[in-house]
Amino acid sequence: MSTAEERVDLGFTALADPVRRAIIARLSRGPATVNELAEPFGISLQAVSKHIQVLEHAGLVTRTRDAQRRPVHLNPAALEALTAWIDRYRLVHEQRFRRLDAVLSPPSATEVDTPPTEQEQS
Repeated sequence: MSTAEERVDLGFTALADPVRRAIIARLSRGPATVNELAEPFGISLQAVSKHIQVLEHAGLVTRTRDAQRRPVHLNPAALEALTAWIDRYRLVHEQRFRRLDAVLSPPSATEVDTPPTEQEQS
């Protein structure tokens, strides 16, 4: 089994392609067959199948068998893992920006108008 870091790498690599992102967006509305997924694209069914294989390898989608149909399903947990990875770094940077904002913000009127105390003058 792959490590968490490898899964994140595979997930972001899979999502780097606009066709695969569009497939994920479509699957967010519910399962679909390869034919249904291929409809909006000007590419072959084989090409769409290869995109689905990349998404499947990354764990972002799964396929099931339903008689003659093989619907593709979104794996929301895999997307949540990628979102959690992004959020971890987003929160760190938001905290840094808040600290920078505090340092760079102009002093409030009470801070400017208040004369220094004797201790502050020493």
